[in-house]
Amino acid sequence: MSGLVDGRIVIVTGAGNGIGRAHALLFAQEGAKVVVNDLGGSRDGSGSSAGPAQSVVDEIVAAGGQAVANTDDISSKEGAERLINQAVETYGGLDVLVNNAGILRDRMLANMSFEEWDAVIQVHLRGTFAPSHFAAAYWRDRAKAGEQNDARIINTTSPSGIFGNLGQTNYGAAKAGIASFTVIAAGELGRYGVTVNAIAPTALTRLTEDLGSGALDEKMKASMAPENISPTVVWLASSQAAGVTGRVFGVWGNKINVAEGWVYGPGVDREERWLPGELGEVIPDLVARAAPNANMFGMRGAG
Repeated sequence: MSGLVDGRIVIVTGAGNGIGRAHALLFAQEGAKVVVNDLGGSRDGSGSSAGPAQSVVDEIVAAGGQAVANTDDISSKEGAERLINQAVETYGGLDVLVNNAGILRDRMLANMSFEEWDAVIQVHLRGTFAPSHFAAAYWRDRAKAGEQNDARIINTTSPSGIFGNLGQTNYGAAKAGIASFTVIAAGELGRYGVTVNAIAPTALTRLTEDLGSGALDEKMKASMAPENISPTVVWLASSQAAGVTGRVFGVWGNKINVAEGWVYGPGVDREERWLPGELGEVIPDLVARAAPNANMFGMRGAG
């Protein structure tokens, strides 16, 4: 390995399985000291166990790397603060926070319970905010004390959030919020030497392995391995990525795209206020001239 992040102190949330596990292992292989966070719950967020986080730590240590386990609920104020403090107290600082933890509770909107909505928003959106809040405060205080930061926050959004997917109003809303969070946080934290980016990964994990994966051939399944996502994240965490911030990257297999956010398309303006009855031809004409929304692959129309 190249040692691209040699000596950097990295937190990865939701790192006991899937994409988070792949991140943690590759960070360690590339020389980082890793705090492996995982509550150890099931796919829907229920339950807890120290096993998954500790298993990844054991794998890293057995390979000669440095890692410690953390099993805090990072969507809670107290858990998120303990997580950041653990990195600082164990390794003497913090350079990179990768917000990856997530759950699924898919349901069509009319059937979705309030608990299913709240649980997904809590883990994904609050679970991104809470660790980021304490990490940002740590880096801000360092900057105000005259210390130099070369720090990173790397969030995890989803094609479901930036393009939409039926049955996932809770998950998609949380992931869309994370994409906007990324852009805004990047603008706020740049003055402290912190970049903020996000990935929108497509991979087969325990969250997604039963969502149509039976129709995939072995080559396609191999291309969707979680390990294919992590190189982009590790590079974004490195010093080489200091000039990249506020962007969302689609990552699928060996393909990397920069996601381009909402832009205003066709428009119309006039001096006097519109009357509702006048818009019957105006708005349909604007929609007809506008580019269609992207599909789940980030492409417009049949393309």
